[in-house]
Amino acid sequence: MSLSKLTFLTHLKTLTKPFYHHQHHSLHRSQPFLSLRFLSYATPEEAAAARRERKRRLRIEPPLNALRNNQQSPPQRRPLTPIQNHNPNAPKLPEHVSVLTGKRLELHNKILILIRENDLEEAALLTRHSIYSNCKPTIFTCNSVMAAQLRQGKYSDLLSLHRFITQAGVAANIVTYNQLINAYCDCRKTETALEHYNQLIKNAPFNPSPTTYRILVKGLVDNSKVEKAIEIKDDMLAKGLAADPVVYNYVMLGLVKEGDGDRALAVYEELKEKLGGFVSDGVVYGNLMKAYFLKGMEKEAMECYADAVGEDTSIRMGAVAYNFVLQALIKNGKFDEALKLFDRIMGEHNPPMKMKVNLGSFNVMADGFCELGRFKEAVEVFRKMGEKRCSPDTLSYNNLIEQLCKNGLVAEAEELQQEMGEGNKPDEFTYILLMDACFEQNRAHDAAGYFAKMVEADLKPNLNSYNKVVDGLIKAGKVVEANEIFSQMIERLKLEAANYEVMVQALCEASKLDKLLELVGKMVRDEKVGLSSEMDEVVRDALRKEGREEDLARVFEEKEREDREKAEALAEKERTEAAAAAAKAAALSSFSFTSLIPGAKKAEASTASGETNSVNGNTPMGIQAGTGEATSANASPAVDVVEEAIEVNAEAASADASPAADVVEEAIEVNDLNKESKTSNDSVAEQITV
Repeated sequence: MSLSKLTFLTHLKTLTKPFYHHQHHSLHRSQPFLSLRFLSYATPEEAAAARRERKRRLRIEPPLNALRNNQQSPPQRRPLTPIQNHNPNAPKLPEHVSVLTGKRLELHNKILILIRENDLEEAALLTRHSIYSNCKPTIFTCNSVMAAQLRQGKYSDLLSLHRFITQAGVAANIVTYNQLINAYCDCRKTETALEHYNQLIKNAPFNPSPTTYRILVKGLVDNSKVEKAIEIKDDMLAKGLAADPVVYNYVMLGLVKEGDGDRALAVYEELKEKLGGFVSDGVVYGNLMKAYFLKGMEKEAMECYADAVGEDTSIRMGAVAYNFVLQALIKNGKFDEALKLFDRIMGEHNPPMKMKVNLGSFNVMADGFCELGRFKEAVEVFRKMGEKRCSPDTLSYNNLIEQLCKNGLVAEAEELQQEMGEGNKPDEFTYILLMDACFEQNRAHDAAGYFAKMVEADLKPNLNSYNKVVDGLIKAGKVVEANEIFSQMIERLKLEAANYEVMVQALCEASKLDKLLELVGKMVRDEKVGLSSEMDEVVRDALRKEGREEDLARVFEEKEREDREKAEALAEKERTEAAAAAAKAAALSSFSFTSLIPGAKKAEASTASGETNSVNGNTPMGIQAGTGEATSANASPAVDVVEEAIEVNAEAASADASPAADVVEEAIEVNDLNKESKTSNDSVAEQITV
């Protein structure tokens, strides 16, 4: 039996009515499984009624998702306390490593590529240019550049970059302070390094690290300031840091250098006590052996050696620790034991898992072979670095080159210098070593060639380098070449009279009178040098032998003539400036500035208008307008002329003061004409008023 749609809907409402009645009286229950809103309605009126019912129900009973959200809503937050104003003078906190993302990370990687390519100038320049850009480099990027400069000994560039980033507001971290202290220690400026350490203690928002004390103590020991190093070591303990074997090792090294073996052993006992009775870090055992050898306790020294490098030892021995042990053996006549140990650790070396040797190991063994006169073996050991993934640096090359040059092996030293790669360019010390060795072998031409290479490499030789090459060439009889280098020396350095006297004496003895007179002319023109009475007599004697004593008088006459020209030029400049100042003062004093003030003319016009009104009671508008136009016309020429006078005065300061005087007279005449014009205007106004 078929049912109509209306009958079916009525029957369906009857079925669902009890459920709705139960839902109306029970809040927060689930909705019925079937809703009328999903069915069609017979008439629009029924649909509208259903919509109204649904809206009414939603107002009374909220939907289930709203109830669920209310039940799972988080607790209300407490009201935020107002942010306190920090002290503007407080030190700025350094950036966290998390800021190294996005564009700043791309900039960091780009600068690292330049560093790996050994283009430090471009890396530093890019860092500087990026400071005030939209992509500001982090302190980690700046530290990377400064670390590369520190490795290559470019201390002036490092300090310049550090000063720049400090002024730009980049907050330093502990790595920045460590690099700065390390640079000053390498430059033997320990007092400045200590000042920065004290600044770190007082002002920095962080504490020094163990690396800070390692760098500072090592620098003090290298500069023979052991007592101060001991104070810094005690300061490290007072600040709550653990006893660092590396710091104690440097202190022991300094005491051994001073020959104080007892205190070195006392420092070791202190470290042993701080660490609970046993020192597991092998870095201290090399200097402990040196202290025993220093006190004549060879048995104890070798027992210490056996304990440190034995097979069953629990002491951790790294490359640095082995280097100190090797050095202790070599310096105390145990080279065979050192050679056996070196061969053993060379076999155990397996980077990166086992690092038993490093650059210092090869340097120690090369020095040991050189002390025994076995230079060929020293060079062979030095060249084995590449087999163990070690790369020699410029300091290592210089060390071996110096040993070879001292023993007359200049050819081997030159060959070693030619092997220096692109990353290990010869420095000033390299060329000086080779230059001195060539002078000793009467190879003055080659020595001058090495000096020329040093200048071409932009190494900027100092006064000592210039003196060495000049003295060497003079002794070799090459006075002309020495004089050419001395001329470069005058242009680049500030010299004293003693430096000139050596060259003057050499030119006199070689009878190079033209060069001598040229040099004497430079001396007398330099007020800080001059020509002393002794040198004057030496020069006159040399000229007298050749009958050219009058040439010296011409040098002094030329000097006097130049002095007179300078004095006349200075006096002329002063007269010109005085005339220009007088002309300007005359222009300002003769001109009436009231004509330039708009209010003054208006006041005069209003006064005249007031008098006219008092007589006739009114003033014609045309007369007022005409008076105003005349006033503006009177004022404008004076302004133009005064401005022209001031401009001419400025030009007269460098030329002549007479044009300024003419213009001032013209300004005075125009001012008088303005006064006459004003008087005629006032009379015309009075006549019209009457």
